[in-house]
Amino acid sequence: MMAKKKVKAPVQKNEEVTAVCEDFTHEGLGVAKVDGYPLFTPYLIPGEKAKIKVVKVNKQYGYGKLLELLDRSDDRVEPPCNVFYRCGGCQLQHLTYDAQLEMKYHVVKNNLEKIGKITDATIHPVLGMEEPWRYRNKIQIPVGEKDGRIITGFYQERSHNIIPDMDTCHIQNKYGDEIINFLRDVLNELKIPAYDEAVHQGVIRHIITRTAYETEETMVIFVTRTKRLPHKNELIRRLTEKFPKVKSIVHNINPLRTNVIMGDESKTIYGDDHIIDSIGDIKFKISPKSFFQVNPEQTKVLYEKAVEYARLKDTDVVIDAYCGIGSISMFLAKKAKQVYGVEIVDEAVEAAKENAQLNGIENVEFVAGKAEEVMPKWKEEGIKPNVIVVDPPRKGCDESLLQTMIAMEPERIVYVSCNPATLARDLRILEEGGYKTKEVQPVDMFPQTYHVECVVLMSRVWNRRNAM
Repeated sequence: MMAKKKVKAPVQKNEEVTAVCEDFTHEGLGVAKVDGYPLFTPYLIPGEKAKIKVVKVNKQYGYGKLLELLDRSDDRVEPPCNVFYRCGGCQLQHLTYDAQLEMKYHVVKNNLEKIGKITDATIHPVLGMEEPWRYRNKIQIPVGEKDGRIITGFYQERSHNIIPDMDTCHIQNKYGDEIINFLRDVLNELKIPAYDEAVHQGVIRHIITRTAYETEETMVIFVTRTKRLPHKNELIRRLTEKFPKVKSIVHNINPLRTNVIMGDESKTIYGDDHIIDSIGDIKFKISPKSFFQVNPEQTKVLYEKAVEYARLKDTDVVIDAYCGIGSISMFLAKKAKQVYGVEIVDEAVEAAKENAQLNGIENVEFVAGKAEEVMPKWKEEGIKPNVIVVDPPRKGCDESLLQTMIAMEPERIVYVSCNPATLARDLRILEEGGYKTKEVQPVDMFPQTYHVECVVLMSRVWNRRNAM
């Protein structure tokens, strides 16, 4: 038996090549090809010719570093952020917003076709934002020291080195930005030491702000290594005098050597232990650790599309798998007869119940547990959903849950996804179980980044049991 011939890449590490970018990866990297060999290169746009340094070589593809643009795309713009090329939090600020939306559309389409083998569904253009900046309502900023002074800023890409000259983030709430900058100066003045992860000493680890989109109420969280927050009363006084929208100040204690930002112990040191925000006419109580969508404006767009695709009648029963704090459930409950939500995180279920009570919504029931274990019990109890809505994490649904959904035979499935690849994989399984993908609506929840959310409508086209 002849040995397989080893395929050698046409480029070598540290070699400089000239190539034309042909496409984007799903993460927004430019794909430049040398004799058919792809070099994934950050900040390169299709149609551009560039000089590239080869930084890594694999068998089937490599990675490049952009050295010089020889031909420039009309879709290229100057990033407004002065640390864009060092931060890594955004990947697409060098691209016009229209081109960002077009890129995300093709990411969704390519995943559905290549992974899901779905070629005949209607994929709508991506729903973008009129103003695709300053949308994030939550800021989590590391605190460090340089040359004896407190600095705040994001970590440089692939490191734990804080970018020192960062005074603003263009995708984050401006009020929160101002609070962070103010507190940095106060920490320096009061000489409160920053946490040093190398020696596990110091005090302030992170400053977190959460600002309500509708009410503008703001929560500030100091995360410390120590149980004591030095100059606590002075910090409270200065912060509340300068920023009257601050309605809650929380001291969170994280004494561990860990990359996890918040610890288990939180103490409210000023105001309420929560703030109130709303999406549409639904109110939400937001506590320090509550999960809440960081872009409420686009969340409303996303949820309204999910409700539209559910096509509910007032006699319909809905199951909301991965219901979280009940966000989608409560939108659905306004149209349906009854909604059942299931979520594995106990704290989220308690928050969901509180939010339903806050809004006076009584036709929802929330249960803690694994959806694939709870839903069969509901089936045994005679609960037959007309619609199942699922909004899983990035890894998608467990196959056992998909099979449970198929076995319950709802008329429609509405799948909300933050990962087009796992979405496509799961849609293929559901299609093989008797469902047809009808419509796909991508929504741009995170402008300037490569992330894209989708809402998908599936309809049952045949009964599995009758087909056997």
